[in-house]
This record gives sequence, C-alpha cells and structure tokens, in this order.
Amino acid sequence: MLRDLFDAYQAALLLYFVVLNLFYAVSAFIGFWWVARYTRELPVLALKDSLRGDAFLPVSLLMPAHNEGIGIVASVAATLRLRFPEFEVIVVNDGSSDDTLAALHAAFSLIEIDPLVRKRIDTRAVRAVYASTIHPNLKVIDKVNGGKADALNAGLNLARYPIFCAVDADSLLEQDTMLRVNRLFMDDERVLAVGGTVRPVNGAEVRDGEVQTLRLPAGFLERMQIIEYARAFFMGRAGWNAIDGLLIISGAFGLFRRQAVIDVGGYRPDTVGEDMELVVRLHRAARDAGRDYRVYYVPDPICYTEVPSDWRSLRSQRNRWQRGLLETLWFHRGMVARPRYGRLGFLALPYFWLFEAASPVVEFSGYLLLPVAYACHLLDPGFALLFLALALGYGVLLSQLAVGIETLFLKRYPRLGDRFVLLLYAVVEALGYRQRLTFERLKATLTVRRLRGTWGEMARTGPALSRDDRHG
Repeated sequence: MLRDLFDAYQAALLLYFVVLNLFYAVSAFIGFWWVARYTRELPVLALKDSLRGDAFLPVSLLMPAHNEGIGIVASVAATLRLRFPEFEVIVVNDGSSDDTLAALHAAFSLIEIDPLVRKRIDTRAVRAVYASTIHPNLKVIDKVNGGKADALNAGLNLARYPIFCAVDADSLLEQDTMLRVNRLFMDDERVLAVGGTVRPVNGAEVRDGEVQTLRLPAGFLERMQIIEYARAFFMGRAGWNAIDGLLIISGAFGLFRRQAVIDVGGYRPDTVGEDMELVVRLHRAARDAGRDYRVYYVPDPICYTEVPSDWRSLRSQRNRWQRGLLETLWFHRGMVARPRYGRLGFLALPYFWLFEAASPVVEFSGYLLLPVAYACHLLDPGFALLFLALALGYGVLLSQLAVGIETLFLKRYPRLGDRFVLLLYAVVEALGYRQRLTFERLKATLTVRRLRGTWGEMARTGPALSRDDRHG
C-alpha cells in the first residue's frame, strides 16, 4: 500500500514537472521570437523621429516614497532629466518617518500650493501639496501613511496628463524610456497599459541619471537576481505578451491610461500585489464591457532598480510577492474557466494557480518525500540522481537562454567573462538558493490571510550613483 501511494505521488510530481517545463520551453521559444521581432521593428531613428511634431501624449510620473531619504533626491533628479517633450513628476511622500520630505525641500526649493484637485479616488488624508520653484514640472504630495497603492491613488488625483507612469522611488529609467513606450499609446487607442523590463542597478556606474557601465554586482544575492529577472521578463512576460495573456506589469515601472485606471477605481489598497491586481482588473473590466483593448510588455525600455542585497530583505520581498499573487488570484477567481475571459480564463489564470501559486507547496512536498522514501527503501538512487541532473541541466539551459536573449538583442552584459559567471550562478541557483526561497514562499502561502496587506522592509543602500547625483 505504501509503495502504491508513493508511486502514485511520484507519478503526479513527474507529470507536474513535465507540464511546467513544457510551459517554460514554449514560453522561451515564443519570448525569443517576439523579442527578436521587436528589436528589428524599432530602429533608433524611429525614436528620434517621434520627437518631431506633436506625436506624443504627455505623461505624469507618479513616484510613491516611504522612508526613501537615502536616494530620493538622486532618483527625482534623474527622472527630471528624461528626454521627453512634456511630462510632470509627482512624488508622494507616504507618511515617511525619515528625512524624505526634508531632503526634497532642500534639494528642489519646495513651496506649499493649493491646487484645484478633483478627488476621483478616496485616499488617506493629504497634509499638503508642494511645487518646486526650480523645476515647474515637479510637485510633491505629503500625506498620511496608507501604503503604496494609496500613495499612487493620491498621485492619480493630482495628475493632469492622460498617461501616467508608476515608478518606484529607488528606480532609474533610461533616458529614452518615455519615447519607446509612449508611441504605443499614440499608435493604438486600444492600449490600456504597457510595462517595460526591470533590471538590477546594483553594481552599475551611474552618472547624470544614466547608466554608464553595467557591471556584475559583487554580491552573491544580487548576481542571482540578475538571472531571475532576465528569466522572468525575457521568457515569462515576453511569452505571455505574444499570446495576449499578460497579467503582470511590474510595480517598479509601468504606464497606464489614467482614465481607464480611474474608471476601475484606481489601485486596490488592501493588497500587497497592487500592480498585478490592477492589470487583472483592467483585463476584467474591458472584457466585461466587451471592449477591444491591449495590454503590452516591451523588452526595451529598461528600468533599473535596486534589488535586495541581504537575505532578510530578499525573503521579505519574495514573501510579499507570493502573498500578492495569492490575493490577486483569489480576488479574481471568478474569471477562471469563463468563456467571456478567453485565454485569460482558460490559460493564464489556471497557469498562475497551478504553477505559480501552488508551486511552493508541490516543490516542498517533493523535498520532504525524498528522505522519507529513502528511509523506507522506496527510492531508486539512480533514477533520483538522473532526474536531479536533468532538472538542473534544464534549469541552467533556460536561465542561459534568458541571459542570452538580453545579451544578443539588447547588449546587456556582453562580456564573455560575465556570461561565464552567470552560467556558474545558474548552476548554484538549484543547489540551495531556490530551496530557501521556496520555503519562504511556502510560509507566505500559509500566512496569506493573517498577513494580508502587510509590507516587509528592505534595507536600502541607495542607487549606484555618482557623488553629484546623490546630492541632486
């Protein structure tokens, strides 16, 4: 009986593994094809031509900030230097207890104003609104702490332009970012949201708001995250985008039609997965209304962000990501297997339920099963080692393919030495790093109801900026 149960569960795990990796393989192929096509169809000259005439929509950049004093001035200064004809920057100080607001006052000569604001979305109380006497397109909102979603909603109420960009306070945008994304909204009125690629800035040399040299960071955790980010964007999101099934636009960087977001009620403040939840809600509202629409991912532009450099911050981040995923899937569980939602209901959402939400439970159960099976003499060591070797090799292959896509088409980390280091780290990923984060995601799954809406803390070192940038 015990052997029969073990064999059945082993067969179920093997089927799960095969189906999951089949998804990965198809996604990798589609992602490679789509990124290649995108880079062929967007020459640099087309971006320069888009600056001529009125071929753009003005953009409001919303930057929520909570205890970001160490890097807020540098981030805002870099954002103000973006190459784009017309934009505004709205920083939302969300009840910071450090010197975030004081640093902004000192660097940008803020004065209090009384703007005419039509409050379309309810938020926590706004204490004051400030404008810069140096930069006419910079405003700062000071409000009671309500979380990132609440801060973004406060920024939406003040925003003037038809397109808004949500960007983290520790992020750094490439100078042509708005040009690359804005054209999609101009070319197609059906476009509701567009996300770009997010890359770790750790280890980079930055001057005047631009990445001058992209080097591998020194830390083990930061290097591991380079591989993870490449795999997530150039295989995952590129693949889903190609089949119109994109459910996630990173909270670190995404552009949206302001009115469409206001129409669905803005960001939902009772979840830590406000970025994914908003995108799924936009999908749902458009399909419920029978409207034709588009949600896109584009591989270039690039948004650089500071990634966790210590285990405590990394575990907290992955715990929050898993809880945000589960909250979003639960909020929109009614979309699954409903013909109205097409491939979202029959493919994208079931995939996220089975292979993202449930994966830590399935994977951890497999780890527990191995020693039990060995102790009960139910495990074939030869088969187990072969399976481990195949799984490790396949994971390394996919990781290197993702890094290779980025290197080949977008010229990131082109040095052979860097590629070799990333290859070694892709091997190490499956030998402890992955298991530790799987356990953290399992903890998140088990505590999602108790910790709903709770954010963790991340230790900030500040972006890799030059001295001049750090002081505005």
